[in-house]
Amino acid sequence: MVEIIPYEIGGRLFTGVSVQLPKTTLLVISNDKGYIMCGALDVGLLNERLADRKIIAGRAVGVKTLEELLHAPLESVTHEARKRGVTPGMTGIDALALFND
Repeated sequence: MVEIIPYEIGGRLFTGVSVQLPKTTLLVISNDKGYIMCGALDVGLLNERLADRKIIAGRAVGVKTLEELLHAPLESVTHEARKRGVTPGMTGIDALALFND
C-alpha cells in the first residue's frame, strides 16, 4: 500500500510518502529542495558518489510512520543539508523548516 500525505511546515508544502514493503516501510517527506527519509537512505552514497548533485537530505532510523519521521532526531545528514543549518540530532520537522530557499 502507498500513502501520500501533504504537510505544511514553515509555510511550505511537503509531501509525505509511505510505501508498505515486505517486512518494512519506506518513508520520505520531501519538497522541491530536499527530503528526510527513514533508515533506507544512504547518506554516505549521497555525500560521496553523488556529491555533484548537491542533494539536501537527512536520515532518521527506527521510524515506522511519517509522524515518527517528523519528530525523530536525524541520525545523519548530507553535506548540502549542513550548509542550510541541518545537523544530526535535529528533529525531522525542524530540519524541513530549513528547506525553504
